Amino acid sequence: MESDMESRQKNIMDSLQSIFGQEELLAKVVEFFPYPIQVYDMDGTSVLVNRAMLTEYHISSPDMIVGKYNVLKDPAVIATGKLHELKRAFKGETFFFQDVRVPLEEITEKYDIRDLDIEAIYQDITLFPITDGMKRVIYVVALLINRRVYRGKDEIEKAKEYIESHWMDRYNASETAKAACLSKAHFTKLFKKHTRVTPYQYYINYKISKLKEKLLDTNLSVAEAFAACNIDYNGHFAKLFREKVGVSPSVYRKLSE
Repeated sequence: MESDMESRQKNIMDSLQSIFGQEELLAKVVEFFPYPIQVYDMDGTSVLVNRAMLTEYHISSPDMIVGKYNVLKDPAVIATGKLHELKRAFKGETFFFQDVRVPLEEITEKYDIRDLDIEAIYQDITLFPITDGMKRVIYVVALLINRRVYRGKDEIEKAKEYIESHWMDRYNASETAKAACLSKAHFTKLFKKHTRVTPYQYYINYKISKLKEKLLDTNLSVAEAFAACNIDYNGHFAKLFREKVGVSPSVYRKLSE
C-alpha cells in the first residue's frame, strides 16, 4: 500500500507529465511549485531549478546551477552508493529515496553560501522521468520534500531547556540529545558550535550556578546546600566546584556575605 508521501509525489509526477510539451507552462509550474525541484538533461546536467530550490539553499541565481551542476558527477551523490539506482531513472524508472541527509557542507562551500541558517536537512527525494509521446525519456526531475529540518538554534534551545529542567538528575547524554531530536554525535558538535561548551559542560556550569544560589542561603549549612542540589558534599563535585569557581564552597559563602 502506498504511503501518503508516495501518493502525493505520484500525483505531482502525473501533473508534470501531463503538461509536458507545453514547455512554457511546465516552466511556470515548476518555477512556482512549493517544493524544491531540479530538472536534468539526459547527461545529468541541470537545465532548470525552481524558486523554492534557490530559496531553500540561499542561492542567488539559477545561473550558479543550471548548465554547471551534473548530478551524475556529484561526489556527494557518488558517495551515497546510490548512483546505480539514480542512473536507472535516466532509463525510464522512478525511484524514491527516503530520509536522505543533504550534504550541506558541500553545498555551502560550492556556492559560497554564508548565511544559511540550517544545520541539517533530511529529505524524501523522488527521481522520475518526463517522457515524450513516444515514451522516450527527455528529462529527469528531482522532487525534494523536506522530512526533517534542523535549524540549529531551535534544537539547542530545546536541549538547554531540557538540561535546565533536569539539572538535579545525573547527566544523560542520550536523553539530552533525544530532547533536541538529534543523534548524540551531531548534537554534541552542534551544541558546542552554538554555545562554545559541550552539553556536559553546560550541565555542570548550570548545576554550579544553582549550588551558588543555595550557598547564599544562610539558613542552610554548606552540606545542606549541596544536599538541596542533590550533590554529595564529600564527593567529586566539591573539588569540581573549586576548580570552576576558584575557591571552595565554604570560602565562596564567606566571600559572598
